[in-house]
Amino acid sequence: MRVVVDYDLCESNALCMGILPEVFEVRDDGFMYVLDDHPGEAYREKLLECVRACPKSAISLAEE
Repeated sequence: MRVVVDYDLCESNALCMGILPEVFEVRDDGFMYVLDDHPGEAYREKLLECVRACPKSAISLAEE
């Protein structure tokens, strides 16, 4: 699976980082970064939680 972020929608509010800091990071520049866009299957449940928690629906998962 691949993490997909629509950066035009993303507000960098760090909810995803709070749930899964191994994959998402909001840096001092105020922007959100994906640290691992192909995380392992072990992260699926937490990633789905991030997708649901994003207030702008900017995060999605693509199956590959």
